[in-house]
Amino acid sequence: MSPDRQIAEVQGSGTASPLTGQTVRVEGVVTGDFQRTDQLSGFYFQDPTPDADPATSDGLFAFARESFKDVKVGDRVLVTGRVAEFNGLTELSPVTAVDVCGTGSVKPADTALPRAAGTTFEPLENTLVTFPEPLTLTDHYNLGRYGEVTVAAGGRLFQPTDRNGVDPALDARRSLLIDDGSTVQNPATIPYVGTRGVPRLGDTAYGVTGVLTYGFDVYRLQPTTEIRFARTNPRLGTPQAVGGTVRVASLNTLNWFTTLGSRGANTVVEQQRQLAKIVATLQGLDADVVGLMEVENNGQTAVQALVDALNAKVGAGTYKALTHPYPGGDVIHVTAIYKPARVTPVGAARSSTDPVFRRPPLIQEFRRVYGGPSFTLVVNHFKSKGCDADAPAPDQEHGQGCYNDERVRQARAVLGLIDSMHLTSPLVIGDLNAYGEEDPIHTLEQGGLVSLTKRFVPESLRYSYLFDGLSGELDHALAGGDLVSRVTGATIWHVNADESRILDYNTEFNPPGLYQPDAFRSSDHDPLLIGLDLPGGKG
Repeated sequence: MSPDRQIAEVQGSGTASPLTGQTVRVEGVVTGDFQRTDQLSGFYFQDPTPDADPATSDGLFAFARESFKDVKVGDRVLVTGRVAEFNGLTELSPVTAVDVCGTGSVKPADTALPRAAGTTFEPLENTLVTFPEPLTLTDHYNLGRYGEVTVAAGGRLFQPTDRNGVDPALDARRSLLIDDGSTVQNPATIPYVGTRGVPRLGDTAYGVTGVLTYGFDVYRLQPTTEIRFARTNPRLGTPQAVGGTVRVASLNTLNWFTTLGSRGANTVVEQQRQLAKIVATLQGLDADVVGLMEVENNGQTAVQALVDALNAKVGAGTYKALTHPYPGGDVIHVTAIYKPARVTPVGAARSSTDPVFRRPPLIQEFRRVYGGPSFTLVVNHFKSKGCDADAPAPDQEHGQGCYNDERVRQARAVLGLIDSMHLTSPLVIGDLNAYGEEDPIHTLEQGGLVSLTKRFVPESLRYSYLFDGLSGELDHALAGGDLVSRVTGATIWHVNADESRILDYNTEFNPPGLYQPDAFRSSDHDPLLIGLDLPGGKG
């Protein structure tokens, strides 16, 4: 028996097969065996003598479970089946016959990223390829759920509104989604987790090899050899030094709630795991003042529970919580803690009743306990980028996420508070839900505030959040007036954005044995740390 069609004829030169619906018999060598029902229920095979047309692929997927006919990589097979397009993938389904005719080999084709402009991976669909260049891990959001990661040639991918010079079209062409050859959700064994642990964004894989295929609206690689990520972005156990006599931090806690089953932890076990991670982060920051976001708005209960747990680790009375005078009506609010042995609040905490703030800012002046110049902390959490069905037209998505106009109004209101309260040394910190080159940040900068991360943090390290595979800075620290000259340094401690969510406090779906009571993946936002030179007295 011999083939009646070549694989290239079945594939054709377009995005869909010209033979869809017809039954064909084709021959090739198995390049990827994923026949188990917990895998893809089939195998990839490829013509070792391809045609001369570079527009036609020479590989196919056969939807044939191992119970039908078990094959292995290197088998030369004759496959009979009906040509189908399954969610954009050309395959044989159903398969009616598989005959092993011998053995053969297919050398993976060297493939480079980025792809040329105007091209896709279609000519390589279902074929064996290898990427000799180093590929940087840029997204692991679905690592635990679907076994997927995204890598890119040329380094990390950034939000186009976070910095100048980002080319989204080029970034798309230099990216590759790597799958795990499985259909299992939340697998007990997570792929790509080796002796080095769970890979971080910025880690690097070399010689990535597998079958290029298509599914869920994107080309993806099913690996045929083990992929190992080198730790090219190692963890830092403590933040980089920022100098100064006073250290100020900003931390989004990712819904620290003492009320179970609301936004934060669902069980006591999860709550204690979450608390341990937040405490470890605060210990590592070792800041004299910390502005906190996403703390449950239940009076002093949630923030005091955090202070009590922190002091149990670092010493009784080391930290004290401020009381927000007007926390607003949201279920979360901003707050702050401080070291009373290091700094002293000057006057009472203030806020604003302006309805533009859904989560009103917390404003508190501090000076060192030994006297000297003061600074005023302004803790913020601007409106998120998420869209609501009733969002007015000006606040709908216009390239900077929903509610951009509202965030601009909030930025203007912050400037108004600085002016009306005569804050000569303001330090505006928090999760502003705006990337570095978006309108709200420009509004604050045009109002006289200076971004400390833009001034002190190298651009390659200036990010605090990951969304849709793109890194960017949503968390900011901006100084104004006399304080600008007193800033000695600023850093972003990358303990969260680079880390996979399978390391967080949740017990649902996260595999056992990965959780650690450390700072890594304590939140989804990285904390910021700022150094201030405030002379006066001793200590």
